[in-house]
Amino acid sequence: MTAPLPATRSETAFEDFKLPLVRDAAVAEANRCLFCSDAPCVNACPTHIDIPQFIRKIATDNVRGSAKTIFDSNILGMSCARVCPVEVLCVGACVYNDLEQPPIAIGKLQRYATDTAFEKGWKFFEAGKPTGRKVALIGAGPASLAAAHELRRLGHACTIFERRATVGGLNTFGVAPYKMKADRSLTETEWVLSIGGIQVKTGVTVGKDVTLEQLEEDFDAVFVGVGLGADSALGLPGENLQGVHGAVAWIEHMKLAKADLSTVKHAVVVGGGNTAIDAVREVRGLGVPSVTMLYRGTREGMSGYQHEWDAAIQEGVTAAWQSLPIAFEGAGRVQRVKCVKLDASKKPIAGTEFSIDADLVLLAIGQAKLGAMLGSLAGIRVDKGVIAVDAHGFTGRAGWYAGGDCTNGGKEVVNAAAEGKAAARAMHAAMTQGTTHA
Repeated sequence: MTAPLPATRSETAFEDFKLPLVRDAAVAEANRCLFCSDAPCVNACPTHIDIPQFIRKIATDNVRGSAKTIFDSNILGMSCARVCPVEVLCVGACVYNDLEQPPIAIGKLQRYATDTAFEKGWKFFEAGKPTGRKVALIGAGPASLAAAHELRRLGHACTIFERRATVGGLNTFGVAPYKMKADRSLTETEWVLSIGGIQVKTGVTVGKDVTLEQLEEDFDAVFVGVGLGADSALGLPGENLQGVHGAVAWIEHMKLAKADLSTVKHAVVVGGGNTAIDAVREVRGLGVPSVTMLYRGTREGMSGYQHEWDAAIQEGVTAAWQSLPIAFEGAGRVQRVKCVKLDASKKPIAGTEFSIDADLVLLAIGQAKLGAMLGSLAGIRVDKGVIAVDAHGFTGRAGWYAGGDCTNGGKEVVNAAAEGKAAARAMHAAMTQGTTHA
C-alpha cells in the first residue's frame, strides 16, 4: 500500500517534545477534572469529543471506554492528541484558566487513552451492512481517511486515490517530528483502514491517470481531500540558488529521507506562520548553530502560535522582525539574504538594508491552492483557489463533496477529521435518502 520509510531519515533524531503520561500520573490528572456539564472544552474541539466523559473513564481506570469515547467522535484521535494546538483549543478553554490554576492536560490524557488502545490492539468499529454504493476519495490525508472510515461504518465501499507513494497526508510528511513521526502516522493509517473495504491506490494522479469525469461515472459520490499544493515563491533575485527551498518541501524531505545539514552553519526561514516556526525548530534541532526567522511583521502580529514560538526561543532560535528579504546572494549556492526593515505599515524604510548570513534558506510564505483542479466541473465554485462548500462539505454539484485544507485554506488535522466525517454523513444521506444534507 505504501513505500517503506528509511531508517536513516532525519526526523528520527527528534524526541517527543511533550512526554506521555504513565498510568498513575494519568489517573491523578484525570481526577483533577471538574467534569463540567456544559464543558467549554467540548465546544472548543472541532470534533466535539465528550472530553469530561473520556477523562472520567480514565479516572475510573476504564481506559478502553475512554478510548472508545474519543474514537467515536474522532477516528484520528491518536494523532490529534499529539499534533493539536490544545493550548488554543480544548486546554485553552478549560475553566481552570479562569480560576488561575493549571488547566487539565487534555491532550496528554487523550494520548494516554489512545496510545493504550493502539498498544493493546483494541478494535472498536466494523464495517456496516453493504449498501452497494461506492465512493471515490481524492487524497489519502486526514480528511479522506476520516471520511472513508465513517463511510465504511455506514456500509459504503471506498476507493482512495493518492498521487504519492506514501499515505497519511500531512500527518505523514508535514507534522513536526517532535510532535509525531511519519511511522506513527502510518500506524494510525493502517489502523483506520483495518475496518476493511477501503481500497487505496497510490501513485495515481487524478486529472492525469484518471479523469474527474471517470470518477463521476464510476462512483456514486466523490470526496476531495487533496490538501494544499506546492510552496509559494517570492520571485526574488537569487531564488534559484542552491540552498533555497520551499519549507514544506524541505520538511517532507527531512521526515521521509535524509537531509544533509553537515555543512550548514546559518539558516534563515522566511515567514511567521506555524510552518515557519516548525521549520526553525527542526533546523535548529538537527544541529544548525545559527537559525533566524525572518518575518515582515511583529511578534504580536505573527500568525504562528505564541506557545510554539516560545519553545523556539528556548531552543536558541532568533528572529528579525519587521524585515523583508529583497534578494538572495551567493556564487552558485546561497550565502546571504539581503533584507530591508519595514515600518508599521509594512513599507520599506530607506537606508535600512542589511544582510544575514545563510547557507540554507526555507520559504514558509504559504502554499498554492488546489481547488482549481475541479474547475472543469459545472456547479463547483472555487474562491481564491479554495473549494467552496456548505457546512456538510457539499460543493454544489450533485455527488461531489470536499473537506480539509483544500476547503478551509489550511487549518489543523482535527479540522480535517471533523470535515471529513461531516461530509461522509452528508454523502450517506444523499446516497440513501436523496438529500444533500447530513
